[in-house]
Amino acid sequence: MSQSIEVLLTPAEFRELGARDVRQTTCVVFDVLRATSSMVTALAHGATSIHPAADIPEALRLREQIPDALLAGERDGLRITAGLTGGVEFDLGNSPREFTRNRVLGRPIIMSTTNGTRALRACRGAQEVLVASLLNLGAVAAVLHRWQPADLLLICAGTVEQASFEDTVAAGALCDLLWPCYGRGDVADSAALARELYLRHADNVGPAIASHARNARRLLARPELAADVAFCLRRDVFHLAPRMASDGAVRWVA
Repeated sequence: MSQSIEVLLTPAEFRELGARDVRQTTCVVFDVLRATSSMVTALAHGATSIHPAADIPEALRLREQIPDALLAGERDGLRITAGLTGGVEFDLGNSPREFTRNRVLGRPIIMSTTNGTRALRACRGAQEVLVASLLNLGAVAAVLHRWQPADLLLICAGTVEQASFEDTVAAGALCDLLWPCYGRGDVADSAALARELYLRHADNVGPAIASHARNARRLLARPELAADVAFCLRRDVFHLAPRMASDGAVRWVA
């Protein structure tokens, strides 16, 4: 059976998933800087679930349904504050360094970010949805090797409305890990492009992202967020592949 692999590079592409039949598709979502890195970190540190919200009002509605949940999220890179919500301070921002065991152990988390949570929500009709970052790349690859999905779609959350260097490189790294299975199948040009970008920088991924990625430069320019870049660019720190369930919540898959 032929296997296909494709990478969506921009938010405009993942927004179109609603018009596409993805019921037999496995989706993998990347938002390396920083939403998926924060989700992976939170679950590795004992959070029970992540509930992606498309926007702030939805996050607040979910909080009414899950009163013990922590609210997490950002706008313009910074934690959502009462001025944006009409009075409710979010407990956490979108820095993975905030999601420590002391803060998140045993707690569900409702999260709303600029791009990452929207990308996840766009995949809700898919057969399977996995959450990926550099922090857990090997674990995601291992799950996909076991599953061998016939139709694999890698979603890059992007930066604002544009493609992002860091998500494209990370998607390319996953393509490279899966190339023995998918390289002879139906390979979209976008997957080949992402893999070639990764291979060009394979020996220098962290510095390349720090130098070329718009989002990395923005974070590095803010002293309170600069350390997030180095945190997120570590590879295979956590051995879990979070999976989005039919109820929309993201939970740990070993």
